[in-house]
Amino acid sequence: MNIILVLVDSLNKDCLSTYNPNTECKAPNVQALAERGHVFDDHYVGSLPCMPARREIMAGRKEFLWRPWGGMEVFDPRMPKEISKTGMNTAMVTDHYHYWEEEANGYMQGFGNLQLVRGHEVDSWKMHDPNADDPQWVKNVMKYRAAEHIRQYAANVKDFKGEEDYFAPKVFQGAMDWLDENAGKGDFFLQVECFDVHEPFEVPEPYASMYTDGDKNDFNIWPPYQVYADLERFMDETTPEELAFLKAQYMGKVTMMDTWLGKFMAKLDAMNLWEDTMVVFTTDHGHDLGARRAFGKQFPHYDSHANIPMIVWHPGSPGKGRRVKGLTQTVDLFATLIDAAGGAIPASNRHSKSILPMITDNADSPHEALIYGTFGQGLCVTDGDYTLFRAPVEGKPLFTYSTAIFRPLIVDNPVDGRVGKPPETPAEQGMFDPSVDLPLWKTPISIDPRTYDCFLYNRADDPGQVHNLWDSDPAQKQRMLHLARKLMDAEGYPAEQLERLGMTDADLAAA
Repeated sequence: MNIILVLVDSLNKDCLSTYNPNTECKAPNVQALAERGHVFDDHYVGSLPCMPARREIMAGRKEFLWRPWGGMEVFDPRMPKEISKTGMNTAMVTDHYHYWEEEANGYMQGFGNLQLVRGHEVDSWKMHDPNADDPQWVKNVMKYRAAEHIRQYAANVKDFKGEEDYFAPKVFQGAMDWLDENAGKGDFFLQVECFDVHEPFEVPEPYASMYTDGDKNDFNIWPPYQVYADLERFMDETTPEELAFLKAQYMGKVTMMDTWLGKFMAKLDAMNLWEDTMVVFTTDHGHDLGARRAFGKQFPHYDSHANIPMIVWHPGSPGKGRRVKGLTQTVDLFATLIDAAGGAIPASNRHSKSILPMITDNADSPHEALIYGTFGQGLCVTDGDYTLFRAPVEGKPLFTYSTAIFRPLIVDNPVDGRVGKPPETPAEQGMFDPSVDLPLWKTPISIDPRTYDCFLYNRADDPGQVHNLWDSDPAQKQRMLHLARKLMDAEGYPAEQLERLGMTDADLAAA
């Protein structure tokens, strides 16, 4: 059997009719895949954002309590390498440029074949002309973001003529070309990964005007969110018309992605690949578009971006639109894909659980509940019925743990630098993680949490997560806090995280 993983960045369930029948966003090919396969309703993020999620997929290890965005660790297994041990060919076609940045080394090197589509976001592909005038849409973004970021993107897309030049079309076309050349050479695992529908929310016609009459020169297509003051200033100064335009461009990206997903699915039809190919369609996280004065995928991780889509087609177990209710998580893809390939899940696997039996045998979820989050922020836990967000306790220390001392690409709103610098903040080395047989560097780091407020929601009664029950339902709060601690104990954490997250025995007794 072949396996295809289609990984689309930043995709919201709310834009897909299989999850939201009332959406105005057109994604008929995702809907067709849903009607063919198994639709997971309670699939969740694990470690956020982009590369932490990919470490879960590639290595089966949650990292949000241990370290921020970074490269693969020397002790990490590599999912494509494990799959290749079965004799399958492995390949990836992607425009996710973070893979070839210094700060994310090791993720793509395990594939037997790679096709890289250049130019998305701030990929250093084309040279910016310093003598050229900035178009108005670039100036709009520069009001809130570093000029070099949007100028790099503008230089990359300056000569694009039509949708075929854009990124999702190139990725899916590259995947179709790969199938033409390689599908007959033996069983394969193919990862088709689009950085779209990620920002900047710039999309060609006919998609740009599909959901709006607005023009990108009149609005900001890339709102800030990593730096809190910039986000607050944008939200203070934006208008309902601008927010509506941003959503329209986001939906345009979804529809463009879906159009080319349809072409890719037609290629599977033409090559009769559905009969012996498993297809997994999912994302790394969603993307909030202004609700709660928030953009992106930041803590607190509401269901709007944390409860994410996943659809699975399995030729031996056609779902025909079956809804799967059990809890699953990004990290489970590691074990599931290796299991589906007929490989041996490595003994070093830390957190991933194969959910293949949920697909082939209608088995229950292997999870009682899930914890998830972003490094340096709070802890999220859900059991499917309730969701709790435990913010960090103010003033408690934070450390990164890794076999290397590295400069992380993204640390949310750092207070005084990316990582501490000796001699004021020295690093020490030791056996801090009992699941790792190598010493780790323990490095102090300063991050300004997004909030010190805590939240509790009843998902059944309050699916929009509007009514905070933290103070009004102490019994459920204590139950969920104890559940979170139980999962932390099972999955592992640095010792100081208990006090930092208010999860010590004394804290729980007082809750």
